[in-house]
Amino acid sequence: MRALVACEYSGRVRDALRLRGVDAMSCDLLPTEVKGPHYQGDVRDVLYDGWDLLIAHPPCTHLAVSGARWFKHKQKEQAEALDFVRLLLNAPIPRIALEQPISIVASRIAPTTQVIHPWQFGHGERKTTCLWLINLPHLVPTNIVEGREERVHRMAPGPDRWKERSRTFQGVADAMAEQWSNVEQLPLMLPLAVANG
Repeated sequence: MRALVACEYSGRVRDALRLRGVDAMSCDLLPTEVKGPHYQGDVRDVLYDGWDLLIAHPPCTHLAVSGARWFKHKQKEQAEALDFVRLLLNAPIPRIALEQPISIVASRIAPTTQVIHPWQFGHGERKTTCLWLINLPHLVPTNIVEGREERVHRMAPGPDRWKERSRTFQGVADAMAEQWSNVEQLPLMLPLAVANG
């Protein structure tokens, strides 16, 4: 299986997949934080290279409802961000997972397939994470733990706050890799209905 992990600089999902025998590459405008197969550039450059699996983490800056008070001032940026999400969901890749916080993707493109939290995967934190899944099963919790702290939400301001807030929790990355690295035998269903406007 060949997997593209789009909009990932940390290498967490990529490396979790590679540990399970998947030929995975990450892609981001930023360099990777850890050595490994990584394309630094626009995902459009590599999106059509014959992947079997796409796990995408598109930027949520203009889409997350936590920033709704600024929506009226960035309608052009929001429209471009929605077009980027549509591009990813419509990619010619048979199995796709797209991850976002609570965002307007659910109301403007397609309903959320699944909602997960880090505390279901070994991290005692609450961070609502929405998934849109095409030909992939729901993630099954692997390690439900106590604690419902909102550390990510309450993170102190700083130049790297956005980076730390967008980082995939290791337990979630491991679950994605473990549960989605052997799905080739599952039948392909109809693609997610994605509106183009």
